[in-house]
Amino acid sequence: MPDIQGYRPMPQSPLSLLALARDTIRDPRDGARRVLAFGLPEGVLWQALVAVVAISVLLTQAGEYLVPTPVDPLLPVFMANPMLTAVVQGGLLVVTVYAIHIIGRRFGGRGSFAGALALTVWLQVIMLMLQVVQTVFLIVLTPLAGLVSMFGIGLFFWLLSHFVAALHGFPSALKTFVAIIGTMFAMVFGMSLVMSLLGITFGGALSDV
Repeated sequence: MPDIQGYRPMPQSPLSLLALARDTIRDPRDGARRVLAFGLPEGVLWQALVAVVAISVLLTQAGEYLVPTPVDPLLPVFMANPMLTAVVQGGLLVVTVYAIHIIGRRFGGRGSFAGALALTVWLQVIMLMLQVVQTVFLIVLTPLAGLVSMFGIGLFFWLLSHFVAALHGFPSALKTFVAIIGTMFAMVFGMSLVMSLLGITFGGALSDV
């Protein structure tokens, strides 16, 4: 576990939470260590993950109702069933937690499962804050919402790479990023292979809706 001495208790107000998010973006490794220092129990972290997913789905629904943007062919399916969106998003986050823990350990990392869960939740909290900003832009300045989304993708991988490196004690965030991308491609390929063997396709799923 990283050295967690000298850090303050968990933020108790929205402003202090925003300040921690700002500091985390400036220095992701230090932000990760501060989050790990809170030592939150896994039960609380799982509840936080569920809450983040629920808020994210609500914001997505609100943004779509305010400014409809039917670009993704899968979007109508998820918009018609918010529960499905929550299940898929929550499932992906759970897979992310286990991947960070198990694969990181395989590469010689020393991070705990609770640490992987805590940093995944904190990453989603930051992305949720960005989603709020994007929703505001959708309302007041729609063309810039796409730029916020692109920035969010870069920020996600920037934070994730540093979080994983800080959790497991890896020296290079760049090498961690390369490992993350490789792992993602391998997981997508594996899922696609399994789906093809089972005869499942997105086209078939959409045609049955």
